[in-house]
Amino acid sequence: METDESAVQQGPDADELALVARAVAGDRTAVGEVVLLLQDPIYRLALRMVWRPADAEDATQEILLRVVGHLGTWRGEAKLFTWAYRIGVNYLLNLERKTVQEQRQVSLDAFGEDLRDGLSEADYRGPEGELLTHEVRLNCTQAMLQCLARDERIAFVLSDIFALSSAEAAWITDSTPAAYRKRLERAKKRIGNFLTDTCGLANPQAPCRCSRRVDKALELGRIDPHRPAFAGHQVTPGGRDVAAAAKQMSTLRDAAAILGAHPDYAAPQAKIDAIAGLIDSGRFPLLD
Repeated sequence: METDESAVQQGPDADELALVARAVAGDRTAVGEVVLLLQDPIYRLALRMVWRPADAEDATQEILLRVVGHLGTWRGEAKLFTWAYRIGVNYLLNLERKTVQEQRQVSLDAFGEDLRDGLSEADYRGPEGELLTHEVRLNCTQAMLQCLARDERIAFVLSDIFALSSAEAAWITDSTPAAYRKRLERAKKRIGNFLTDTCGLANPQAPCRCSRRVDKALELGRIDPHRPAFAGHQVTPGGRDVAAAAKQMSTLRDAAAILGAHPDYAAPQAKIDAIAGLIDSGRFPLLD
């Protein structure tokens, strides 16, 4: 999805403009369509930044409410998705709540040492072995991102996971393309070095194997065998599931493939219903 670096990206199409115009005019059905359009991409963005699904749900609700509340300020300077990402990124970068990795200030070096500790001598052979191996991989790549500073994390996510151009991502993060690319290169170098040194998915000579981390992850309570947070997560209808994501990753060994090989997670319906209730509450002047 590369674009001319001199432009943000192509502007919104007529359908987007018409939909938002209806929403701003007070059409609640149109507001619901906007939320439906944005809810899963915003949730996936939040999940990559805050690690845990419950925290991503809360962040998604707040971001979508801000998007709806500011629809009247959208002037078509970028596509609706890009504009909504800008609101979401600003919220996520300034979020006061810290993830566990952030609170402990865990570096990639320290995280690598932790992964080496407790590796089993053989692959996990217990119940639901394939599912739990997927869960370890998905949880680990989420935790890995948390070892990056937030500005580096968002740069990596927007570029290597969401495949946005430097121009688009720079506009979303309110920086110049040159400054954005510097942050991205730092993030890619750090993640790349970590994977090469530690992760068997990226480097067959590296020590860590997801299937040999299952026992330790269970012991430490980092994965729940009864309710896997990521491997058992709801996906968007027609989107990639865990197996499809893993299959796509297996053909590549680069950082983008490994960290991007997650299912197409769907925002939980209960949270979306809560957003609909808040919209119907009269909180938003544009709907009065």
